[in-house]
Amino acid sequence: METFTLIFTALGSVLLLLFLVMKARLHAFVALMIVSFGAGIFSGMPVDKIADTMQKGMGGTLGFLAVVVALGAMFGKILHETGALDQIAVKLLDKFGHSRANYALGIAGLICTLPLFFDVAIVLLIGVVFAVARRTGGNVVKLAIPLFAGVAASAAFLIPGPTAMLLASQMNADFGWMILLGLAAAIPGMILAGPVFGNFISKHVHLPLPDDVSEPTLGQSQMPSFGFSLSLILFPLLLVGLKTIVARFIDTSGTLHQWLQLIGHPFSAILLACLLAIYGLAIPRGMSKEKIMEVCSAALQPAGIILLVTGAGGVFKQVLVDSGVGPALGNALIGAGLPIALACFVLAAAVRVIQGSATVACLTTVGLVLPVIEFAGFSGAQLAALSICIAGGSIVLSHVNDSGFWLYGKFTGANEVQTLKTWTVMETILGSTGAIVGMIAFSVL
Repeated sequence: METFTLIFTALGSVLLLLFLVMKARLHAFVALMIVSFGAGIFSGMPVDKIADTMQKGMGGTLGFLAVVVALGAMFGKILHETGALDQIAVKLLDKFGHSRANYALGIAGLICTLPLFFDVAIVLLIGVVFAVARRTGGNVVKLAIPLFAGVAASAAFLIPGPTAMLLASQMNADFGWMILLGLAAAIPGMILAGPVFGNFISKHVHLPLPDDVSEPTLGQSQMPSFGFSLSLILFPLLLVGLKTIVARFIDTSGTLHQWLQLIGHPFSAILLACLLAIYGLAIPRGMSKEKIMEVCSAALQPAGIILLVTGAGGVFKQVLVDSGVGPALGNALIGAGLPIALACFVLAAAVRVIQGSATVACLTTVGLVLPVIEFAGFSGAQLAALSICIAGGSIVLSHVNDSGFWLYGKFTGANEVQTLKTWTVMETILGSTGAIVGMIAFSVL
């Protein structure tokens, strides 16, 4: 099919999706499924393959996310009910003060996400936002935006984050420069998109605490210490970090490496953390087994909605991937004669808007720009700068086909319009800031 037709179909699908969700007020799950069918038909896919592609997209998205969200929701709920998150919130407020709690959350998101996937970090840390908001009586927006900005900045720009590692390896970039430029992009990006923007937008968008966030079940005398509470949060991060970092320096054929791969997988890490929270925290402090079962069941109810909508977003993304929209769009932009650093950003942003997945945007962009740059003689530092430009473009303009859009909205209670005003703008500020750093670095290195 012609490039123009593919691009027109993709853009029309996005506009229709926004209309169905925001104006027609159709449930996002139903809207995503309808638009996925339409995109498959009008892009010229064989009609007998559309349903298989949709099934592939749902399974590919939920195969990882379902386990992470379910276990993470239970883990976070137990930490809340036992007061562990409250203890962390109290310490943050003592150290930073109420007026700078948003900076504390941004820094926490930036650091704690280093060994994690975006979705895992959000599930593990979102409870701290609610604990701080409940103690300060503040707007959830002012606190959630910095946390999400820190998590997104770390996931996009910092090694050993999966996106940065993927880009550095695919682009043959210098890893040392990738670390330095990633820090140069992530830190100012997090500050501008997180505490600065969060403080501004919280004056225009107000989100109260979710209804299911209440006082911890256990009394103050039964709550764990700050050190133990923090160690519980860091425990799954440590396990994943062992897999991500330590496993790179040992024999890959050895038994130790195999065990690190197992216990450092997010599935294993969060499951072990959940068991530790139950048997090392809740039960020793007097929470009955019946109460633990009730807490875990309550945590899974909102998780189901998040998973369904996120899975439908994966369906839409897969239809657009298999229809050939990415290569068609990439060839059109590369052929437009843009400067290479700007082209990397614009191409990644365009694929991101159409397909939703930051990872797909990165991989698509790398595949399209490598033939252009492989004979240009760029240094490892310049390739690292181009990688930062691609990473920045891959996270801008997030909307209803992105799982992060729904994770933010469902966890904070924001509707679609509020999510666009807060999450989408935050992601765009963050990605644009990082890309500008990458473009400057490319021009001077």
